[in-house]
Amino acid sequence: MSILITGGAGYIGSHMAHHLIEARQEIVVLDNLSTGVAENLPKNIAFVRGDIADQALVSNLIEKYKIDSVIHFAGSVVVPESVEKPLDYYANNTAGARSLIETCVRHTVPNFIFSSTAAVYGSPPVIPVSEDGPTIPLSPYGRSKLMTEWMLQDTAAAHPLKFGILRYFNVAGADPKGRTGQSTPRATHLIKRACQVATGQVPRLTIYGTDYDTPDGTGVRDYIHVSDLVDIHHRVLDHLRNTGQSLLLNCGYGRGFSVREVAATVQRVSGHHLEIEEAPRRPGDLASVVAETAKLSRILGWKPRYNDLDVIVTTALQWEKKLKQQLDHAGANPAAR
Repeated sequence: MSILITGGAGYIGSHMAHHLIEARQEIVVLDNLSTGVAENLPKNIAFVRGDIADQALVSNLIEKYKIDSVIHFAGSVVVPESVEKPLDYYANNTAGARSLIETCVRHTVPNFIFSSTAAVYGSPPVIPVSEDGPTIPLSPYGRSKLMTEWMLQDTAAAHPLKFGILRYFNVAGADPKGRTGQSTPRATHLIKRACQVATGQVPRLTIYGTDYDTPDGTGVRDYIHVSDLVDIHHRVLDHLRNTGQSLLLNCGYGRGFSVREVAATVQRVSGHHLEIEEAPRRPGDLASVVAETAKLSRILGWKPRYNDLDVIVTTALQWEKKLKQQLDHAGANPAAR
């Protein structure tokens, strides 16, 4: 039996592909390459360029490769952009997921892992926030993901489909072996952006919002290393295959760092001064979001390997240096990124 990874050429998906190949799993990657980078995938795997909403294509992949599990990463992920383009987010994240789930049900695919987000919580009244906290998303991005959670739960109640819903907090870092990383040039991820400044690819780091009710006025987030995150996915996959029991889990470390703390860490690890500018808050951004992770540890027996901000920053910085070398070799202008 094989695993279908949607959005598998993207940031997290490509890490998942490398992880599963190392674990000797059979995988198929489906990606439309709107933001994914095929070169970041393992060599000699089954890769198909296409869309999750193409039900004929997905049906063919399920039958051809005997898919028993889907890990669904494909989607749009920028909160401020979702405020500007809500219909795009409902189309990509919600309508696309519905088509994919329907195809899986039609072919009796038993296992479905969904990349959800802490944005479903909105502004949590209690920090850290647990999985049973209220879900009141404040952005179309968060709502689009929550709708997909509901679809999965309702579908699992009516059909033999078991799910793992994983609510990501802030995913960061890169493959310690240097095989893949966050490759979207204009990505808004804080640690990537700070590392781009440190490597001279962009001139300055913008801090959006300095008047939050936090110790230093900037937003606080729970950063989880991408390699730890894909390890959680693998454990959830084993859990679904072995127990047939659905689950919903937060994915974080249970500790938050402010924007200024992250910037200071990047500056120290890189040895380069970061030019910083301050700007107003962005639509949809929150003051503080930190995960309660007791359920994750209890159910999966999971322990993180990379839960150190210096380690996260170091791997992200190494990846940015690699990207810069590629750009320099190609004669590209980093400022155009």
